Amino acid sequence: MRFSLRSLMARFAVAVALPVAAVSALSLAATSAQDAHAQPMPQGAKQPGDFPRAKLSAGMFVIDAAVAANDTDREQGLMYRTQLAPNEGMLFVFGENAVHCFWMKNTLIPLSIAFMRADGTITDIDEMKAETTDNHCPKNNGVYALEMSKGWFTSKGIKPGMKIQGLPAPQ
Repeated sequence: MRFSLRSLMARFAVAVALPVAAVSALSLAATSAQDAHAQPMPQGAKQPGDFPRAKLSAGMFVIDAAVAANDTDREQGLMYRTQLAPNEGMLFVFGENAVHCFWMKNTLIPLSIAFMRADGTITDIDEMKAETTDNHCPKNNGVYALEMSKGWFTSKGIKPGMKIQGLPAPQ
């Protein structure tokens, strides 16, 4: 069989273009499915970059935490977010030492939560499934809660009894 250079180039272009088009179509379908699953940020909700930030540390790990220190920010929390950076989380600051419970309604990513006393000592850690209304309550009173990507505390060897440093004063 004999082929011209032009016909070989055309066959090569088709052989390369079809798999690229198929992968692109699958990627677009996956993105569309994820976007369809994601709920739009309601009007008036804070964008992720609009929350105040705090640099915390847990042992040798540095955490970039958005801070939710008022009722409106605590109510929104990480709702509608589709991802977190590897060491990014949200710190909830409460004005009273009490049992503060959490749920995951409109929260699209699974999270781990550490509940802490005023001195930063972790009292409880819990794993939370995305988009559920199950209550996640600590066994102990506290003034802080830190949400991170699911499994973050376990993967870093962080357990109850350890301390989080750099916490802002409770209000």
